[in-house]
Amino acid sequence: MDKAGQALAKLGAALQPHAKNIEILAGPGNNGGDGLVAARLWHQSGRRVSVSAVGDLTRLPADAARALAKAQAAGVPIRHGLPSANDGAALVVDALLGIGINRAPEEPIAQAIQWINSQSACVLSVDVPSGLNADNGNAWGGATVRANHCLSLLTLKPGFFTAQGRDYCGQLWLHGLDVVPDVQADAQLIGNQISDLPSRQHSQHKGSFGDLWVIGGTTGMQGAAMLAASAGLASGDGRVYLGLLDDNAAGAAAMPPELMRLARILWNDARALQQTTVLCGCGGGQAIRVHLFAALAHARRLVLDADALNVIAADTNLQQQLKHRKTRSLATIVTPHPLEAARLLKLSTAQIQADRLGAAQTLSRQFGVVAVLKGSGTVVCDVSLNTRINPTGSAALASPGTGDVLAGWMSGIWSQLNEHADSASLAARAAVYAHGLAGQHVSAGPILASELIERLKSLKRESA
Repeated sequence: MDKAGQALAKLGAALQPHAKNIEILAGPGNNGGDGLVAARLWHQSGRRVSVSAVGDLTRLPADAARALAKAQAAGVPIRHGLPSANDGAALVVDALLGIGINRAPEEPIAQAIQWINSQSACVLSVDVPSGLNADNGNAWGGATVRANHCLSLLTLKPGFFTAQGRDYCGQLWLHGLDVVPDVQADAQLIGNQISDLPSRQHSQHKGSFGDLWVIGGTTGMQGAAMLAASAGLASGDGRVYLGLLDDNAAGAAAMPPELMRLARILWNDARALQQTTVLCGCGGGQAIRVHLFAALAHARRLVLDADALNVIAADTNLQQQLKHRKTRSLATIVTPHPLEAARLLKLSTAQIQADRLGAAQTLSRQFGVVAVLKGSGTVVCDVSLNTRINPTGSAALASPGTGDVLAGWMSGIWSQLNEHADSASLAARAAVYAHGLAGQHVSAGPILASELIERLKSLKRESA
């Protein structure tokens, strides 16, 4: 607790070096004890510190009780209950609740959270913003602190990076308190995988970088398949073939000239499917169903997105085919958003979002696939149930077609990996990281899917 309080005091001083007044809201647990240690240190350094003790201080844990006694002995002003108003504090410290909360905060903590959220001062949370579930990132709306900064202690928590976590944590900081964790991590963060991808050699030709088939684009939705195919081509794939379900549409004439048309005679050709990477579902509607049987049966590498997932979720025969692919050494990536995942697992969207890591693991376990559960903090789970969370991305990606771009970029990377032992998982991780990175730092509003492809191309050139 002394180390935690020292870390908090140092960070607060660095964030607000000229702050003369600091307000600390301390709860009735060890989180409050961390705040009390920092309060004593700030007070001793000459800063004006005020502590609002929220809850029953007679039931403090032993370490927190000692921190309270030391703060009182040092002369730190401690009031019971909330301040009547902010008396000019430039820094407000949320030391109310720690990890482990799985229900909405109750009074008087809930009222203290509302008070913090009403302040214009910089808000620094200790370990986790009070009210946020550190395991899954679920928040309780107005009963969760919206922090500007959060000092995580010992380890980072999965809930910081997925579901609503990023909306509440602000800037994350970590202090390990010189403790080496003795338990296995629930998940790992995805890093930039560019160094793990093969480099292009001068002697190679386009046939060295794989073939990708994109099958989708029914009436009125050809754009989805075109975006996916264009993204696959931009990723560096050697040859990209586009199979439009509605190939008589006027929109087909607008197909980028670098793409090739996929002859329908090949769509069900077992030998051809065994030699390529196939992406099914982008803009596919119900029309994609008839083409899924051959893809599931023969495609060596298969990415299932959008309507392909919806059709499979409604058809037990297709579900069984999907499950059998792993036993036949055929690799599959599925890329559902929460509603599509809910349909596949026969759950509600709320249940998926309540445990995003668990949902991704269930998809991988049940269907024998690499699962990419999209959303804020996309979760990637491989067939060995190794689970990773993507730290990149922004709300700018909440735009039509960006999911099609992700599926195409991912498929194109996978196609280039040849016989890499971990190719499906590596392609998924590399794609979601780059996709999120390309969607960051957008000046205003959503990013257009076509612009996203250009930004991905720029990132690829910069890393070459």
